[in-house]
Amino acid sequence: MHITITGNLGSGKSTTCKILEAKYGFEIFSTGKVIRSIADEMGISVLEMNERMSQDPQYDHMIDDKTAAISRENPDKQLLFDSRLAWNFVEKSFKVFLSVDLKEAARRVYSDASRGDVETYKSEEDAAQQLQARADNENVRYEALYGIHYFDFSNYNLILDSSFLPPERVADALIGEARACDNWNGYGVTGRLLISPKRLGIETDTEVTFEHGYVYPMPVKVKADGDRFTVIEGEEYVKKAAEEGYAYVSASL
Repeated sequence: MHITITGNLGSGKSTTCKILEAKYGFEIFSTGKVIRSIADEMGISVLEMNERMSQDPQYDHMIDDKTAAISRENPDKQLLFDSRLAWNFVEKSFKVFLSVDLKEAARRVYSDASRGDVETYKSEEDAAQQLQARADNENVRYEALYGIHYFDFSNYNLILDSSFLPPERVADALIGEARACDNWNGYGVTGRLLISPKRLGIETDTEVTFEHGYVYPMPVKVKADGDRFTVIEGEEYVKKAAEEGYAYVSASL
């Protein structure tokens, strides 16, 4: 099985990937790892490779081609591609978009920045503004380079909310969905959206448990406005899901 994972900045992609590697035996191919592989083949340093990439878009396409080749050459391995755009180039993968509430993402990256990360932020509000600006810029860049809309959920098999669950639970839900897709060869089905009741404004004191499954059995309908989701139909199901300790509700737009 091959999984391609992308998502909002601050959604916990790398953390989730590390859990999938340690718990489920996946080998991770990050963009950085692919860049190092290409640099080695060319006999240049990673620093020189990064400099060339900043000046010539052909190197983006080299990374894309290398990513696709790794997948083609290892059809029977459990591979996990931690990459913004691997889903667009790997021929057959379970495509995952990790979604996160912008305020929660800002809290996470601001906390990281306080420990000396590369990005620096004056406040959580500043972090939120910078994250949104970067996301908007990346979307424009990807559309110009590849003609794709990064935030179109129909690109992905699964859109998984990572806002309020521990990363271990997010990883467990992700692998459950991936295995179900693989079992019935559902790679052509896209846009499955799993959202936390808390993300939809419903909070209870009930502890989230996976004992009875992680998705409430009744679906709901939502509308999206950026990172915000509002329930249009099925608010009673969201309340019941929260009260009964379900991690997610299944939603359609």
